[in-house]
Amino acid sequence: MSGPCREVVTLQLGHYSNFVGTHWWNLQDASLSYDPEEQLGEIQSDVVFREGQTRGGHVTYTPRLIAMDLKGSLRTLRQEGNLYDAGKDPTSVTWDGSVLTHKESPPSKNPFLEDLDKFDGEILAKGFSAGSLRVDTVNSRLAQVQKAYRLEGNVKVWSDFLRIHLHPQSISVIHQYNHDGEAHRLEAFGQGEALLQGPVLEELEDKLHFFTEECNYLQGFQVFCDIADGFAGLGSKVTEMLQDSYSGKGILTWGLAPVSHRDSSPVKNLYHMLNCTLATAELANHSSFFCPLTLRGGLGRRPSSPPTFPHLNFDPSLWFHSSAVLALALDALTVPYRLRNNSVPMWQMADSLAVSGRKVVAAYGAVPFPMMHGSSLPDTLSACSDALPWKPLSSCPEPGDSQCYSQWATLRGFEDQRLISSLAPGTEPASPLHSLHSGEDVLSSYIGSFYPSASLALQLVSTPSKLTPPFPQIFGQSLNPQGFLQSQAPPSGSPAPLVKSVPVMTSLQSGPALGTWLSELHRAAGAFDIRRVAPSFLSQGPEMADYEEAMEQLGLMARCYRDSSGGTNRSSSSDDD
Repeated sequence: MSGPCREVVTLQLGHYSNFVGTHWWNLQDASLSYDPEEQLGEIQSDVVFREGQTRGGHVTYTPRLIAMDLKGSLRTLRQEGNLYDAGKDPTSVTWDGSVLTHKESPPSKNPFLEDLDKFDGEILAKGFSAGSLRVDTVNSRLAQVQKAYRLEGNVKVWSDFLRIHLHPQSISVIHQYNHDGEAHRLEAFGQGEALLQGPVLEELEDKLHFFTEECNYLQGFQVFCDIADGFAGLGSKVTEMLQDSYSGKGILTWGLAPVSHRDSSPVKNLYHMLNCTLATAELANHSSFFCPLTLRGGLGRRPSSPPTFPHLNFDPSLWFHSSAVLALALDALTVPYRLRNNSVPMWQMADSLAVSGRKVVAAYGAVPFPMMHGSSLPDTLSACSDALPWKPLSSCPEPGDSQCYSQWATLRGFEDQRLISSLAPGTEPASPLHSLHSGEDVLSSYIGSFYPSASLALQLVSTPSKLTPPFPQIFGQSLNPQGFLQSQAPPSGSPAPLVKSVPVMTSLQSGPALGTWLSELHRAAGAFDIRRVAPSFLSQGPEMADYEEAMEQLGLMARCYRDSSGGTNRSSSSDDD
């Protein structure tokens, strides 16, 4: 049933989180429509967007977002945005004496941003209000030149591919640390913890109050947080503040880590592992649930190779590419609490997964879901009967023993496809799946064959993730423009078709595999004396006692997943000791 809009406030903490978040918001923007005659979609955009008005009376539609990053991370993007300019001449001054002006050349814009500025200017010149025609008009104009954008060599920061306007209250720049260069880098957990005080804390509280006080039914916060650098410590304090200030609201924290860093070294790789270790313990403690999201093969110092997706051709080390894959998965993972009808509140989703202290969950995704054009869901799943179609998105391999405590699976994008088999009377079903009478039954039966004892929640959404510029064309030639598999591959040497939407299937799981994953992370961080090997990591905090407490908490967390009853297993192996 349709109910009141339960608003969500999004926080993006760190540069890679803003990469993922920018792709995610671009995906949301691509699905927006202001045509009053168009049927309302399955996703309720007002959950994450807010309506406002410029000083000129134009309606705006901007994300309910707080994005934090470091000095030098915005390039061409103005921190205060462009929607709410007061109309004053920026060169006007009240000083009567002589004025000496020093003007720095602005960074150059890539072709996508140049076109976006041009389209915005044309639309505003025609007098269109931002809330009525702007989105549809810009989308259609961008679609005309979609083939021209290949931004892989032009994207240096996340604002280089941001296609939406942000509210002046959205961006928060931390000036104590630099985005680039060798000096004043935010590299250690303790540095981030120490940031949330003074002006940074006051600015964050002001922004939170601005967005939350206009909400009628605030359901909670989705937090995208970097976990490999100092933003892990900042995120720990931010989620702790949310937990204290907004008791009873959902806090779903997605911990993000890139496959590689541009300035890696043995010491920095050690820092990355320690940051991920402390982030897992602290963010899980302060959140309704914590889900690491990364295409790394592991969060330790020597990860295995990134997962491969059969129908994607992308460079995992390129942030512009890896963040696009994670954003597509997040577009499905966050569906349950963004639906217009039969929405599931954040707290309910978290309660079904984070049972008995098991607040770390693992994500898996089929990006894209391998559905043949014109086929049915039973046909597709029967072809995947030997193994589930998804790949790990949390560097946590799937369990080989079919054990899982609870699971939340989402399938979106089967538009115009059949969810059940259309059998002629008297025809023998090709498989048990072909005899079922609803898509929910088909998917439940299929997943249940792999996890027979796990509790399962399902969400089916027919509309796909819509792709518009400047989303990278990272798809193989086997897909048609709607993201479905083609029955015949295109001729060799022909260009890959322009993919405009994709079906995606995701799973959030809580199970024993996470106990192994947490134990390995705990063991890797505890394999050396941090005071001898990395004394500088502790120089700005945390205190050694706090570090040891976090390590102990991580070890106890791992044991929770080993005991199927949900309690802490005190008789664990000597490896844990």
